[in-house]
Amino acid sequence: MTQDEYWMKHVLSLAKTAAKLKEVPIAAIIIDENNHVVSSAYNLKESQFDPCGHAEIKAIRHAGKKLQNWRLLNCTIYTNLEPCVMCAGAIYQSRIKRLVYAASDKKMGGVENVFQILDSPQINHKTEWENGILKEESQQLLSSFFKERRSAKQSCSK
Repeated sequence: MTQDEYWMKHVLSLAKTAAKLKEVPIAAIIIDENNHVVSSAYNLKESQFDPCGHAEIKAIRHAGKKLQNWRLLNCTIYTNLEPCVMCAGAIYQSRIKRLVYAASDKKMGGVENVFQILDSPQINHKTEWENGILKEESQQLLSSFFKERRSAKQSCSK
């Protein structure tokens, strides 16, 4: 098992916790250059009524406070879905060195699909990024969650 797979397994475990709370099962973990966890979080948009309650935002905020620095220069962030525009912007703003995510997001992706925030020639910090780590597991988790959610809504409307 690679280091990226190891951390992504932890991300998926956290994402499952979010799903149990009826949150979209997305999580993020930030590690430092010594391979220590700096912070971790999962989505809390629904329970906190917060449109910015994405896992990546929460993990970045916590990491900045913990490290007493908004620059997370030597850190890697792991998440199970391609970050949206807001989260990709926060990753850029925090100067995270590397992003690793599992599944691509064709509808809202801010890294490679809808927008390419981190590869924009106008920005002065370049975040390395890689995708596809445990992609199938992440897609299955997300698909199952939304299938269950649709089923519950149909049951309520009958």
